[in-house]
Amino acid sequence: MGWRTRCIWGALIVLLAAAGDGAAQYSDNRDGDLSARDFGRRNASGRNPPLEALDKILSASQLSPVDRTVYLSIRAFQLNRVGREADSQKDVAEMGRLLPSVWQVVLSSTQPELAGGGDRAAALRTLEYGLQRKPGDPWLMIAQAQVNMQIADFTRALGQLDSALAASSNESERRAAFYYRGHADFNLGNFQQAVDDFGGALVGRKTLAERLPSQLWRYAAQVHTRQDARAVLQAELGKSDLSVWPGPIATFLMGRLTPGQLEVVAESDESAKRTNGKCPSAFFIGMEALRRGERQLAREQFQLAQARCPTVSELNWAATSELRRL
Repeated sequence: MGWRTRCIWGALIVLLAAAGDGAAQYSDNRDGDLSARDFGRRNASGRNPPLEALDKILSASQLSPVDRTVYLSIRAFQLNRVGREADSQKDVAEMGRLLPSVWQVVLSSTQPELAGGGDRAAALRTLEYGLQRKPGDPWLMIAQAQVNMQIADFTRALGQLDSALAASSNESERRAAFYYRGHADFNLGNFQQAVDDFGGALVGRKTLAERLPSQLWRYAAQVHTRQDARAVLQAELGKSDLSVWPGPIATFLMGRLTPGQLEVVAESDESAKRTNGKCPSAFFIGMEALRRGERQLAREQFQLAQARCPTVSELNWAATSELRRL
């Protein structure tokens, strides 16, 4: 199962759950998906079907509006890839007709993951069609930033995320914009700003599962500042039950597991195995080595993370940036 398809089918599942409750609930669920992607919250499977298969699927009269909108988003991307831009625009317009409240969230869910297959230009064009229909939409600008970060254009992504944050009208949009702006800042070396952004992504989050991804990323940024990254994590998570993945990563960062023990968990825990747990384990072993001043070990772990983590992954981007800094 490819990582780029997990988001598509994860988005479909979330949409099916949220369709009856309106755009606000869907946005909240989408927001939760965004900040947990690299730590194993997306477990749905699927594939990216070719145009012929999409045409056949979309010809079925029994498709619900939710299902049809997701498939239209995928087809809009595929049409763009083969130069059928007018038809791609028609599919985006049809999405708006079917789900007028959340179509843009669907588009923003699918395009970055589809872009991970290699055609970032097609994804950016498809998102631009969305912005022509709904100028200044935060979700679409966040998605544009994700695609640009896949090609290491963090400066452009940062500008898009600044705009998304300024345009955000609810907590869910702000959290997502803060989360991805934290990544843009981290990769650009703006570490204190990244710390603040990941803190912004935590606002309103209640459960450990919701908070932990941003807390781990904030730790990574704090390694580069004068703050004691381990002490901050200990103060916030020292009494938490961290047995469920990716909790063991935090346990390791607080000094309660060795690197070897974390690797064993990443390879043996069922949730970690299902979600490529060896990817984040390598990255955070590298960050802890960097915190301790063990530059050679950090370099080896970041190289391992590059190999283990797909290019749509924030962990891949960060490992690449850390290697440039070493």
